[in-house]
Amino acid sequence: MALAVDAAFDSGRHLLVQAGTGTGKSLAYLVPAAVRAMREDGPGGPVVVATATLALQSQLVERDLPTLAPVAEEVLGRPLRWAIAKGRSNYACLHRVREGVPDDDGALISADALTGGGGALGREVVRARRWAETESDGGTGERDRLQPGVSDRAWGQVSVSALECLGAAKCAYGTECFAERARGRAEDADIVVTNHALLAIHAIDGLPVLPEMTALVVDEGHEFAARVTGVATQELTATQVERLGKRVRALVDDDVAERVLDSVAALEMAVDEARVGRLEQVPEALRQACASVLDAARRVQSGLSRGGSETVADEAVIRTAKAAADEVASVAGRLSAGSDADVVWLEDRERGGRVLKVAPLSVSGLIRSQVFSDTPVVMTSATLTLGGSFDPIAAGLGLAGSEAPEWTGLDVGSPFDYPRQGILYAAKHLPRPGRAGLAPEVLQEITELVDAAGGRTLGLFSSRRAAEAAAASVRESLPDHTVLCQGDDLVPTLVKQFRDDPTSSLFGTLSLWQGVDVPGPTCVLVIMDRIPFPRPDDPLMSARQRAVDAAGGNGFMAVAATHAALLMAQGAGRLIRSIDDRGVLAVLDSRLATAGYGRFIRASLPPMWATTDAQMAREALSRLATHHSADAADDQPVPSTS
Repeated sequence: MALAVDAAFDSGRHLLVQAGTGTGKSLAYLVPAAVRAMREDGPGGPVVVATATLALQSQLVERDLPTLAPVAEEVLGRPLRWAIAKGRSNYACLHRVREGVPDDDGALISADALTGGGGALGREVVRARRWAETESDGGTGERDRLQPGVSDRAWGQVSVSALECLGAAKCAYGTECFAERARGRAEDADIVVTNHALLAIHAIDGLPVLPEMTALVVDEGHEFAARVTGVATQELTATQVERLGKRVRALVDDDVAERVLDSVAALEMAVDEARVGRLEQVPEALRQACASVLDAARRVQSGLSRGGSETVADEAVIRTAKAAADEVASVAGRLSAGSDADVVWLEDRERGGRVLKVAPLSVSGLIRSQVFSDTPVVMTSATLTLGGSFDPIAAGLGLAGSEAPEWTGLDVGSPFDYPRQGILYAAKHLPRPGRAGLAPEVLQEITELVDAAGGRTLGLFSSRRAAEAAAASVRESLPDHTVLCQGDDLVPTLVKQFRDDPTSSLFGTLSLWQGVDVPGPTCVLVIMDRIPFPRPDDPLMSARQRAVDAAGGNGFMAVAATHAALLMAQGAGRLIRSIDDRGVLAVLDSRLATAGYGRFIRASLPPMWATTDAQMAREALSRLATHHSADAADDQPVPSTS
């Protein structure tokens, strides 16, 4: 893999490389990255590594790069420099800490007034301010260094977004700025570690938040298209527009502020009359209301641009108001334009009421033009092939069709012997999943499997209701077993309890399908209650599926089956985490064994030994449970005979 990454960097031909868990793929791309960035005759500039999770970022910065550094220095003749790049709002802002924050009416609330009122929020803000002052003496000011953490609302009182920032030249604290210092470290680094979202903002939104790079590595690349979609998705509410109107009353002419507030009533009425769900054609009343909001927001932008500021404090208020106006204008413009390239839908939230949302129908073109352009790109993950091919993932990244840049796909395999280490059990005899929840036969099957495994089970369910029903059923049938369920506590706490008690079970939903790393005897059984197709009423997924159908393709396979296969591949990856692990992946959805698309999904999973025999699966689990129980007994201290 290291040789292939090095060749991709030199040739400029993009590389998609699948490398199973335990391969050592981090070092396989960091070594050629260090060589490219550090060699004297190199192209100059850092190699950027983007990851999807904080856990992998921490692994790279705290373990992998320090391991590589002494070897790189010995071979290449100078120290390896690396830095981590985060969005500006991840750093405390000393101007906001010391001067205050604009309120919703556009006035600057002093720091003393903000924290003098007491209450939980005030106490959090006081603690965050004091911490930021201590960080100014050599610290980085990063949010995750503040322990214990504070709420998003409290953090918003001590940080700013990129659009709200005054800029180092205008700010009285520019020379001390945590974010500017971090940016300087990134400019001087050989390797810059960042996240998918910041990479998307840099590439798609055109904001220069990352240094000019000589090459790009996207780890956990199977998630990148979804992260780009998230960055390109916007929402609009009447409350958001009303807040803008109040904020700018003291900053623009009265008639401009009133125009913003007048547009709120029309938007509220149009939203209330619209149907919840996807809006294939935006109703005329709603389109007109969004056009009215757009016109008002543009007048605010114009008014703020004309108005000068006498003080830095005034400038801070104006920048905050302008950022709010820019966001409202951007989303209102997309909603009123009604482009075929966008998907629009209306959500009804329990808190906050109705929300208009707009997302791109496809991000493949954006990724192709903005990411796979002049810089060589390496995409890597344990799951980049689906159905045995790179094509489904490549299509989502813009690497399909005649206009796509050249790329190579490489599967370097896995150190695990999946046919010997794992069993894929497809419960062919169970009824097809329905909308009524888990069938009694499925609940009975879960209980029997958990009992055979002696606990040691990670249950991955398609909904919170299904996870809770399964947990209740197993608790009732097997009262001696410990069953943890998502919602009982924070997910990290539950995962730790699961890891610490090898005979416990943990049931949950989507957040457990990815990123849970519990090797060893704690997890010998992974259960999936059903194939995780997207919901039929999911506005974005259904729109993408219909678009593929309209173009003559198979929308179900290209969108729904691909989505499900990717999730299942990630979920299956929770089972075998080391060369010593053994276990059973039990899929309690008969369609995996009987439906035509089942072959595609099975080919997307690790190549475990497959069976539809329930008794064979239970017997294998019983043997594993007996083996691990014996090992646990051997590990106990010998009691004293004195």
